[in-house]
Amino acid sequence: MQALVERFLRYVRVNTESDPDSDTCPSTECQWELARALRDELESLGLQGVTLDKRAYLMATLPANTDRPLPTIGFISHFDTSPDFTGEGVRPQLVEDYDGKDILLNKQENIVLSPDYFPELLSYTGQTLIVTDGTTLLGADDKAGIAEIITAVEYLINHPEITHGEIRIGFTPDEEIGRGAHHFDVEAFGADWAYTVDGSQVGELEYENFNAAKAEIRVQGKSVHPGYARDKMINAIGVLQEILRGLPGEEVPEKTSGREGFFHLHHIDGQIEEARARLIIRDHNREKFEHRKSQLKELVASAQSKHRTPIELIMEDQYYNMKEKIMPVFPIVAVAEEAMEAVGVVPIIKPIRGGTDGSQLSYRGLPCPNIFAGGHNFHGKYEYIPVESMQKAVEVIVKICELTAHKPASWWKPKN
Repeated sequence: MQALVERFLRYVRVNTESDPDSDTCPSTECQWELARALRDELESLGLQGVTLDKRAYLMATLPANTDRPLPTIGFISHFDTSPDFTGEGVRPQLVEDYDGKDILLNKQENIVLSPDYFPELLSYTGQTLIVTDGTTLLGADDKAGIAEIITAVEYLINHPEITHGEIRIGFTPDEEIGRGAHHFDVEAFGADWAYTVDGSQVGELEYENFNAAKAEIRVQGKSVHPGYARDKMINAIGVLQEILRGLPGEEVPEKTSGREGFFHLHHIDGQIEEARARLIIRDHNREKFEHRKSQLKELVASAQSKHRTPIELIMEDQYYNMKEKIMPVFPIVAVAEEAMEAVGVVPIIKPIRGGTDGSQLSYRGLPCPNIFAGGHNFHGKYEYIPVESMQKAVEVIVKICELTAHKPASWWKPKN
């Protein structure tokens, strides 16, 4: 556990914040520092085939320690942190034997992590928590996953009595800005399936996610002196508001949960001559997802016809529900569930209200469910992770490899 914690603390102190406005890969130069350090660490552990490509995708292999034909399993995490909150100058703090009370993160700013607001904290009473100092995020998303994968691989190296097949490791940049899988070389990775270690609380096991699209609406208006504007002015702001009012008001993130989809307006700006809005569209059900896109198209078309002014709708699918690709190979989920139960973790199987690299990779031929890394309150100053949850993630990774080695041939493949 000490090695795991030291590894994680070392990683989070390196700023790897990604940038959605950059057109490079990785999107920020700072991501290279951790990528190169991880490459050197994997090489020092004796892993084979360690590669760091020109876009900062890092891969490595732990060879099988048996001659028996076994599937190749992959474990994937990302090293960038979210641009939603600063990752510069992370100063993690350890709270040992947590007593269930408020945690003072920053005395000067009176920033408190409280179970009154985050009641799940009480689940970790008596455990060791790693928290922020209240001025940055922590970076458990997803440096915890990286630390857990490497620690698990190191454990397998040091315990050759545990039979396992070939294990592939992949660490990616830019996941937080939706590009983590864009340049991932599935063929070079060569795994039969993989797991992203990128979930939250201990026990999470996810193989369903949103279907996702992003949209931008651009309205052109006509500015005329307001005193003489009757039947002449076209106020782009007003037209845009009219379109947005047509969306169902209850179907927004703050009013939905579970498998309920939503429209999320996250950016708006404008003047009389031009107004723009950006939003995302999410739904677990593919038919409902397509209907949502059609709703938006119809609202734009109606406004354009009514106001006789140019309105542009730019809409792009981002990823799809990986369930469609996971169900034919569902044993890869079942073995992860079996591994959790074997190490004393209660599986929490639920749909992701978001997406992971695994959703894109699954549609590119690499089935890729998501398992927990252990952190909470990602992307902000209240982020924390229990050390015991990280330890359980390591145990689950090791157990998946061990269990898989004792399954019959082709147990995971779809039956004809």
